[in-house]
Amino acid sequence: MIDPELRELYQEIILDHGRHPRHFGQLEGANREADGHNPLCGDKIHVYLRVDDEAKIEDVMFDGRGCAISIASASMMTELLRGKTVDGGKRLMNAFLDMVKGDDADFEGVDEDDLDQLQAMSGVSEFPMRVKCATLAWHTFAAAAEGDGDATTE
Repeated sequence: MIDPELRELYQEIILDHGRHPRHFGQLEGANREADGHNPLCGDKIHVYLRVDDEAKIEDVMFDGRGCAISIASASMMTELLRGKTVDGGKRLMNAFLDMVKGDDADFEGVDEDDLDQLQAMSGVSEFPMRVKCATLAWHTFAAAAEGDGDATTE
């Protein structure tokens, strides 16, 4: 169980990212992108990546519409992925997905500071219907990184 004061702090972080998303908009010069859709609630996210020849994420942005959790998760994701390799981003994504699903997460190779930031979303695991909201942007990042073009929470 999360400490009530910590839960309140996490809620404030989510609300701040939801109200004032970071890296929101279209990315000029993106060389990878994907659309994501959550058919259960209608959230739609588009992720733009600029990845260099060494598979380093030089820049990442998103646009779309969705609930506060969906937008906050996308905003937090963009902050964390910048400067990472695609593989490093996928490791972070897998740890995040495990965390919000309430599964045992594999944090090997994931920066501790990044995990601290993602802890704000850990409470989503208590609300199964909201897990797909929190994971939509991450699934869309994976589709963009692989050049798949589309992602869904189904």
